Amino acid sequence: MTEGFETLAIHAGQEPDPHTGAVVPPIYAVSTYKQDGVGGLRSGYEYSRSANPTRTAFEEAIAAVEGGVRGLAFASGLAAEDAVLRTVCKPSDHVIIPNDAYGGTYRLFAKVHQPWGLHYDPVPLGNLDAVASSMTPKTRIVWVETPTNPLLGIADIPALAELAHDNGALLVVDNTFASPYLQQPLALGADIVVHSTTKYVGGHSDVVGGALVTADADLGDRLAFNQNAMGAVAGPFDAWLALRGLKTLAVRMERHCDNAERVAGLLLSHPKVSSVLYPGLPEHPGHEVAAKQMRRFGGMVSFRAAGGEAEAVEICNRAKLFTLGESLGGVESLIEHPGRMTHASAAGSPLEVPADLVRLSVGIESIDDLLADLTRALG
Repeated sequence: MTEGFETLAIHAGQEPDPHTGAVVPPIYAVSTYKQDGVGGLRSGYEYSRSANPTRTAFEEAIAAVEGGVRGLAFASGLAAEDAVLRTVCKPSDHVIIPNDAYGGTYRLFAKVHQPWGLHYDPVPLGNLDAVASSMTPKTRIVWVETPTNPLLGIADIPALAELAHDNGALLVVDNTFASPYLQQPLALGADIVVHSTTKYVGGHSDVVGGALVTADADLGDRLAFNQNAMGAVAGPFDAWLALRGLKTLAVRMERHCDNAERVAGLLLSHPKVSSVLYPGLPEHPGHEVAAKQMRRFGGMVSFRAAGGEAEAVEICNRAKLFTLGESLGGVESLIEHPGRMTHASAAGSPLEVPADLVRLSVGIESIDDLLADLTRALG
């Protein structure tokens, strides 16, 4: 019998320590390991860039909750993304990316990999015909965010997986916004799942990290080889914090979703808001697809200020309980102006976000307090 998500998150890769019985995996703050004779490794450990027991525990856990065969923990989400591109692609290859991708992902493509020779096209992934017409013989990856950051767009994972595979490409899904609890891309046909574990997996705004999970062991081995060769691995304490966060992901996500639904309802009826972007709303263009492939609709809500950019900035500045800051997915609520903050790198590009956009990461505080603070901020 397959164990449930919550059980896997708490137990996968986390057997009690054989020496002491500790129920939480120790933090192995170690760089190297004694060998029992030349090449005689204990449990495969020789040097902590290549493998570390604390990191192994987290990698096994994140693979289990994503339904994959191999998990890899990185120093950041962008380090994980870079490893995918350098493993799967070579100069002159082509990647399709969302036309509203995360600004850091866009920067990685435009400023790092394009000069290296990798080509990319931003495409509205909700339009399958547009994706199909953008495919070339050199397309190696269809890169998906669903929901997207920060416009909360939804992409049909099974349909895109079929399209990518029919054209000899891989489907890579950034599952950061949804989290493994709300969405299982590998089961829907994806080849690689990407996470910024800084966000919902870690969940407490106290660690920076990234992860990859694959459905194919050979692809996992190739990614692991490059991870070791390039070296952007998660440190043991970072892996331990991410593992700690993963244990409570399910219960936290339920509260994030509860609160986000109430916040979206408030925004819908407020005269200072011109539109609300939340896939849980029936009027959202991706609502039906999201309902099919997500358990619930997530803790991220974006909206556009009726008063334009200046009013959007003022709303951010007036909020108190919603902390003005970048990042997302922590237990505390955050508010930001994407155009001037997380997505400033996309200014002037096809991925530039609306100037009147405000993004909320709805935390798990008392909902009445959040609604009161947002009402004050809206004015």
